[in-house]
Amino acid sequence: MIHAYAAQEPGGTLSPFSYDPGPLGEDEVDIKVDYCGICHSDLSMLDNEWGMTTYPFVPGHEVIGTVYETGRRVTHLSTGQRVGLGWFSHSCMTCHSCMSGDHNLYASAEGTIVGRHGGFSDRVRAHSEWVIPLPEKLNPESAGPLFCGGVTVFNPIVQFGIKPTDRVGVIGIGGLGHMAIRFLRAWGCEVTAFSHSSTKCDEAKSMGATHFVDSRDARILEGLAGSFDFVLSTVNKSMDWDAYIATLKPRGRLHLVGAVLDPVSFGLFPMLLGQKSLSSSPLGSPATTSSMLDFAARHAIEPKIEMFDIKDVNEAMSRLREGKAHYRLVLKL
Repeated sequence: MIHAYAAQEPGGTLSPFSYDPGPLGEDEVDIKVDYCGICHSDLSMLDNEWGMTTYPFVPGHEVIGTVYETGRRVTHLSTGQRVGLGWFSHSCMTCHSCMSGDHNLYASAEGTIVGRHGGFSDRVRAHSEWVIPLPEKLNPESAGPLFCGGVTVFNPIVQFGIKPTDRVGVIGIGGLGHMAIRFLRAWGCEVTAFSHSSTKCDEAKSMGATHFVDSRDARILEGLAGSFDFVLSTVNKSMDWDAYIATLKPRGRLHLVGAVLDPVSFGLFPMLLGQKSLSSSPLGSPATTSSMLDFAARHAIEPKIEMFDIKDVNEAMSRLREGKAHYRLVLKL
C-alpha cells in the first residue's frame, strides 16, 4: 500500500489516504519519496481550476527520492539511486514529438497528478523515461522545484537560443521568476527584473538581476522601449502586454510561462513592424530537464525554499493560497 495525503473534493482538506498501485509495470519505477515541492499547479489542480482533476486527488509533482523498485525492462536506473520526477510521468516514446525529442509536446503525455496519484505520499510511480537521476552536487532538500518551475523557465532559454550577450527581462519575481533570474544570470545575460513589489528590489539583485523595475510605473516601461531581446513572463495574471511588447528590440520575443487564464490581448502592428514574437511553452523534455539539472549543479543554483513536514501539508497549502510562499515550498516526507 502507498500512504498519501488526498483531497476528496475541489478545494478540500488533504487528509491521510492509502491506495494499492497494483503490479509494477515492466517499464515503470516506484520512487520512495523523501521531499516533494508544492507548486501553484498543485493548488490549481486541487481546486479543479483547469477542469481535469479527479478525486480522491493526491497532489505533488516535484518529487525527490530514491528508486524503490524497477520494472523488468528498466536498465538505466538502480535501486537506491537518487532521482526526481516532475509534471510528466509518461509519454508514448513512439510518436513524432517523442521521437524528435519533444516529449513534453506530446498531446497525450501523462501528467503525474492528472488522473493518477502524485508525490504527497511515501511512494510514487512513474514510467522510467521521466524519472531523472539527480546530480550529486545538487541539494536534494531544495531540488524538487527544479523539476517543474526550474525546467519551465530553463526550457525557453534553450529552445530560443538565448545568447549570453542578450538583454533579458523577467516579469514576476516569485516561484518561477527567482529561478529564471538565477539561470539567466549564470547564462551570462544582463537581466532586468520586473515586479509590482518594490520591496523585492534588493533580493532580486542579490539573485543576479542587473536592474530592477517597478512594473506599476508606466513611465519607466515607456522609457525601456526597444531595450530587450527577450522578455520572460512568469506571472499567472493578465498584464499590459502591449507595454512589454514595446520594450522588445526588433525581432525580440515575449514568452509566457505563467498560466494566464484570461485571453491574451495585444495590438498587432507593433509586433508586425518590429517582426516581434509572442510565444509560450510547457516545461521541457527529459533531456532538457537533465541538462538543466547539470547546469544548476555546475553553477550552484538552487531554489529558495521553505520546508514543511508532510503532516503540516494543509498549513503549507494555505500559505501558498495566501501568496505568502517565499519562494517555493517543499514537503519533507
